[in-house]
Amino acid sequence: MLLTVAPPVDVEIELRVAEIPPTNQNDTGRGIVRIDSRSMRVAGVSPGDPVLIRGPKNTFAIVDTAYPSDIGLGIIRMDGLIRANSGAAIGERVRVARAKALPVKKLAISPVGNLKVPPIDPTAITKLLKGRVMTEGDFISLRTLPKSVRDDYTHDLEIIVPLFGPQVKFRVQSVEPGGSVLIDDATAVLLEKSEEKVVRRPFVTYEDVGGMGGLVTKIREIVELPLKHPEIFTQLGIEPPKGVLMHGPPGCGKTLLAKAVANETHAHFISINGPEIVGKFAGEAEEKLRRIFANAEKNAPAIVFVDEIDAIASKRDDLYGIEGRIVAQLLTLMDGLKDRGQVIVLAATNRPDVIDAALRRPGRFDREIAIGVPDRKGRKEVLQIHVKGLPIKDVDLDKIADLTPGFTGADLAGLVKEASLLAIRRILPKIDLDDEIPSEVLSQIRVTMNDFLEALKDVEPSALREVLVEIPKVRWTDVGGLDDVKQEIRESIELPMTSPAKFRKMGIEPPRGVLLYGPPGCGKTLLVKAAANEANANFISVKGPEVLSKWVGESEKAVRSIFRKARQLAPCIVFFDEIDSIASTRGMDSNKVSERVVNQLLTELDGIEKREGVIFVAATNRPDLLDAALLRPGRIDRFVYVPAPDADSRLKVLKIHTKSMPLKAVDLRAVTKATENFGGADLEAVCREAAMFAIRENRREVTAKDFEAAVEKVGPSLDARVLDVYAGIKKSFRMRMPKEEPTYFR
Repeated sequence: MLLTVAPPVDVEIELRVAEIPPTNQNDTGRGIVRIDSRSMRVAGVSPGDPVLIRGPKNTFAIVDTAYPSDIGLGIIRMDGLIRANSGAAIGERVRVARAKALPVKKLAISPVGNLKVPPIDPTAITKLLKGRVMTEGDFISLRTLPKSVRDDYTHDLEIIVPLFGPQVKFRVQSVEPGGSVLIDDATAVLLEKSEEKVVRRPFVTYEDVGGMGGLVTKIREIVELPLKHPEIFTQLGIEPPKGVLMHGPPGCGKTLLAKAVANETHAHFISINGPEIVGKFAGEAEEKLRRIFANAEKNAPAIVFVDEIDAIASKRDDLYGIEGRIVAQLLTLMDGLKDRGQVIVLAATNRPDVIDAALRRPGRFDREIAIGVPDRKGRKEVLQIHVKGLPIKDVDLDKIADLTPGFTGADLAGLVKEASLLAIRRILPKIDLDDEIPSEVLSQIRVTMNDFLEALKDVEPSALREVLVEIPKVRWTDVGGLDDVKQEIRESIELPMTSPAKFRKMGIEPPRGVLLYGPPGCGKTLLVKAAANEANANFISVKGPEVLSKWVGESEKAVRSIFRKARQLAPCIVFFDEIDSIASTRGMDSNKVSERVVNQLLTELDGIEKREGVIFVAATNRPDLLDAALLRPGRIDRFVYVPAPDADSRLKVLKIHTKSMPLKAVDLRAVTKATENFGGADLEAVCREAAMFAIRENRREVTAKDFEAAVEKVGPSLDARVLDVYAGIKKSFRMRMPKEEPTYFR
């Protein structure tokens, strides 16, 4: 049954409102608040009791114990739904008191927004909401109370309504009899049609924003203080911030953060999509802007959000006619905000370099906030947000966070969606697409860890789509021999990415640049791929000649773009293959293109020092041609010579390339002896040609005779003279291969 909550007669306590921490996203949407034991004793409540929350509006919730870090702080943790129901914002104070429950009969709810939800047994919703307390007009989410305050909690309760998900909000339309309600087994729940009402302010809370660390707090300080307490700035005799420009790669959450700020501050929210402002008549765009800002001043406090501002506010040097007038009008409006502190302009772009300089000065956009790609901790926070309410089974979010470096929030949302589609695909044979899907079939949907792993094969970071990228599938076991070289590369590339604390503990900076040099075909590129894969890092592969362009400035621009992406996607390895083609000694190239590329490359390498997680790796078989400035410490710190494989290494390479090959009486040691001066690529070609001889004669096995013919056909690509030249080059470099046995990879 439903129970009416009588007016409280107990002691009211005053507490400060705080949000749910990103690490505890599982608490959101469950209708609970958390206060410490001292506050509970004063209010006379225990975990699981209903409490009245008095803010600008009254609402009800179930109380639970505070997080250990909150004890003694005098705060009440509540999610965005309860904050909306109480009308209280983060940092404001509410009064909390015990509530008593009396019987009620019926509850009617409907989804917020123009949504169609699948048919479902109302008794399933009753089971899900059992123990929840609410009142007419409240916003709720269909999530059960946590097991800490619900004795009959089982995991099956989490998947009763699998397709509603965390993004669907519901509103309590009516209760019978009136008042506030507490749900039990006898409650009759009616699921009504969706509301058609258009909400002026976006219903996004701070709990819907993850992976930004302290940026949310930073933007709250900039925006909320002028909107709520402009008198502080008046007292100090200074103007409050008028605008904030958010920039970062696409999909990192700029628009979502702006919506959350508008919703949480209860400000009038006006959203402008840059391209929509432009009209076909002269003066039309400027008039639209004037009307928008006049509306904002009339409804202050207000937030004007300009998405994709680069579309209407590019540098005027490159604009003519209407575009230049739009920029000028925007400058005038931002200078003329009369109700200072009551209208804030938020703007978002992923191209801050094209914004007109006059907009980026204090007084217009006072602050610029860079929102980057989330780190591992941030990725887990975003995943927790997107999977809450999802029927997951045996899903390790920590592992998924490890496997998704470089993913933005939008990429992670796409990953969750793709995994969900794979789960849905399993039930397709059980349904008729022309009929309603039975609730018992819907309840069978489970999203598993395997779904996520399969989805990862189809979803890649959006930032990687603009650059030359490959995700290496090579492991150290795929690289034959070269044990000393592997050790050096693991120290120079893998260790700084997997264990940066080791370098901090010793008080040194990890290598910023590594050069692999040696004869062609000896595995330089393969070694770098293995290092990138083992370090679980993003891998940007650039072939030297592909950077060059016939247009002036385009080659340098390509280099800048590559390093900018690498910094966004850290941890990241930037690998320049055949670097001698673009970084030869300056003064040797008559057309000066290579000189400009070298200069840009030197500048970027000097700029890496404050960018953690980006390592520059280059490979060449002509190190004698490289510009000397590139080879100094601080740009390229380590020089790794990749020699031609010796007998033991050749045997290991042959074993790798023949492990799946049907052999008949083949002595690989004899093949090893016959392949002196063969590189790794030569040995791979020998194995391939031997197999081709067997295929031509329609045999199922490869024999020793096939290998003899293959060795004779392929021939060595190296000779003693070439190896002597590389031995001399090796002596000219300062760094030497360490001989001690490493212990940190065991």
